[in-house]
Amino acid sequence: MKKTIILGIVFSSILLVGCNGEEVIDITENGENDAILSPERIFLSELHNEIIISITEQTELDSEEISISAGGNFKELSVSVSFPKDVKVDDTMIQQIVKDSIKKVSETENVKINEGDITIKIRKYYRKSS
Repeated sequence: MKKTIILGIVFSSILLVGCNGEEVIDITENGENDAILSPERIFLSELHNEIIISITEQTELDSEEISISAGGNFKELSVSVSFPKDVKVDDTMIQQIVKDSIKKVSETENVKINEGDITIKIRKYYRKSS
């Protein structure tokens, strides 16, 4: 049931960001071949993975509870993180984890992204009782 909710949120995020003309990468399973991906796609994939790892290490959240949508390009980057509303996690902390992840991946991939060109959205969803 959780996966259905998370997939719904991810799908909605993809549609919303996609309507703005941005390229959206939803990396839920790492079955893609990095050799055929553009530098921006590789960056977004690495960013997605780094955010998941960092959030799970620094919070009580399980990776299955987190939904991440990263889109845009090196000039305008948009990251949306969704997690259950009933989990006690500070939005400011999540936002800082995302910023730190962007900085880390940017340095690793040798990419410069201005902080003013980054949009971070924190969303919370209600878990459906089973």
